[in-house]
Amino acid sequence: MEYDVVIIGAGPAGISASLYTKRANKKTLVLYKDDSSLEKATEIDNYYGFENGISGKDLYENGIKQAKNIGVDVYEEEVIKLEKIPDGFLIITSKNEYKSKYVILATGNKKNKPKIKGIKELEGKGVSYCAICDGFFYRGKDVTVLGSGDYAISETNDLINLANSITILTNGEKAPEIRAENVKIETRGVTAINGTEKVEAVELEDGSTIKTDGVFVAQGVAGSTEFAKKLGALVNKDKIVVNENMETSIKGLYACGDCVGGLLQVAKAVHEGVIAAMNIIKTNNVN
Repeated sequence: MEYDVVIIGAGPAGISASLYTKRANKKTLVLYKDDSSLEKATEIDNYYGFENGISGKDLYENGIKQAKNIGVDVYEEEVIKLEKIPDGFLIITSKNEYKSKYVILATGNKKNKPKIKGIKELEGKGVSYCAICDGFFYRGKDVTVLGSGDYAISETNDLINLANSITILTNGEKAPEIRAENVKIETRGVTAINGTEKVEAVELEDGSTIKTDGVFVAQGVAGSTEFAKKLGALVNKDKIVVNENMETSIKGLYACGDCVGGLLQVAKAVHEGVIAAMNIIKTNNVN
C-alpha cells in the first residue's frame, strides 16, 4: 500500500505531525509498537490545557484516538526495516510492506542497550548495532545476534549470506522461529561479552562461553536512530542530525522528538512534529 507520509512512532511528535499532514489531505499512516516512554509517565502537569494534569497513558491514548478520528491510518505494527527506493521509501513491518514518499522518524529515544558486562567497552570492537552497516566486515566469521523478536530475526537475515555461522542469543527469552543451516539458537542468559582489544566470546549464565567474532545487538524494537544509521543518515552520539525543518541528511527523511536530542518535553516534541509536517506539506505542494 502506498502513502504520502509514513510516520514511525505514535507519541506527541509523530501524532502531531500526522494531524497536520492529514488535514493537508496527505494520505498518512502512523506505525507504532506499544513501548512509548510517555505511556509510562505517571503524571504530566506542565503541558498546556490540563488544569489538573494528565497521566502519560491517557495523553498517549488520546493522541492516537485524535489521529484516528480525522482519518489517519494508525496501525500497531513493528517496523523491522526501512529502505530507500527511487521514489521514496519502503517500510517493512512484521505484517505488511508500505511505500511512501516521505518518512518521519518519531519513536523517541529508545534505550535498547542491555545491561551486560563488556557491551559498552567493546562497542566498535566487535559489538555492533547495525547488521547492514557492519555485516560486511564479518564475512566468513562466526557471529552472534543478541535478541529474540522480529528485529533480531531481520538482523539475522541480513547476516545469513555473509557470516559462517550465527548464534541467536535470546538471553532467557522465548526462541524465535527461523530456519537456516548456519543459524543456531541459544536461550540461556548472557552475563558478559568477553574480550580485550576485540570481542572474543560471549559468557552465559552457567559460566560456559561461546566463541564469537562479533555481537550484533538487536534487543527489543528498532528505534529511530537505528533506522537512520542503516539508511546512512548523519547521527551524532545516538542522536539524529536534522536541519531547521527537521529533515535529516537524506532527502525526504525527517526526525523529531526525543530521537534528535535537546529538551525531552512533550511541548518540544509537538513543536518539532508540526515543523516536520509543515515542511513536507510545503515541499510536496511545490513538487
